[in-house]
Amino acid sequence: MEDQKGRKFVKRLKGLLLADTMYRQVLFTIISLVVFIAIWQIASVVLHSDYLPGPGKVWDALVTSFSGPDPIFGTTMWENIWASVQRFGLGFIIAFAIGVPAGLLMGFSRTTEILLKPIVEIFRPIPPIVWVPIFFVLFSYIWGPVLAITIGAVFPIITSVSFGVKSVDPIYYDAAKTQGASRLQIFNKIVVPFTLPYMMTGVRIGLGVAWMCIVAAEMIMAIGGGLGLYIWYYAFNAPIENAYAGIIVLAVLGLSTVSLAEYIENYILKTRGE
Repeated sequence: MEDQKGRKFVKRLKGLLLADTMYRQVLFTIISLVVFIAIWQIASVVLHSDYLPGPGKVWDALVTSFSGPDPIFGTTMWENIWASVQRFGLGFIIAFAIGVPAGLLMGFSRTTEILLKPIVEIFRPIPPIVWVPIFFVLFSYIWGPVLAITIGAVFPIITSVSFGVKSVDPIYYDAAKTQGASRLQIFNKIVVPFTLPYMMTGVRIGLGVAWMCIVAAEMIMAIGGGLGLYIWYYAFNAPIENAYAGIIVLAVLGLSTVSLAEYIENYILKTRGE
């Protein structure tokens, strides 16, 4: 009876601590945003530059961009978001489909690593934006931005997954072999589950790189709208508040996708008891 009461007390205490932590996170987030907006407003007043509009003007431009079509492109912000998200999603899915198997095989098989590592190490240091004009010429304006995202996001995934496989404690391999497990069974039952947190780390990094790539690609050429094209145009043409509005939308999208990946990563770690 006393043990049961003790467990209930510990459970309730953990719940209170978790609620307190979440409350503080929300509070600190609000405070940091308020401070940032205040500094932004002060800077816009002090500098008095046409290239640094105040938060109020940017907010008005943001609301207007969602409420009706843009006079230059004829698209609403919703349509620009959808165009970018489509390119982003397809490019990242391809990167994930290539990066995870490649990383698993490179970490698990020495032969595969010897074959693939030179290719990865040659192309990995090259900035993804370098490939954008080449991909436009080779694959047209439809697949060019998509493949730019793919090549930007695939290498963080490969690197993280491969590192995760190599981090598996050899004791697990020895224990599995003692029980008569085959190489395929070791791969499926030990390597893949152990590598999941590392995979999510690579996904989280790859998502951030992918958003940078899509904006750069759309700045060069994009048919059918897109946040990159929208930001690029209004950065050089009035009203510049529209460019800041596009940047805010991009920041929200990037933060949302990365936060989702981080949540999944923490959930995996929690289920594993780490």
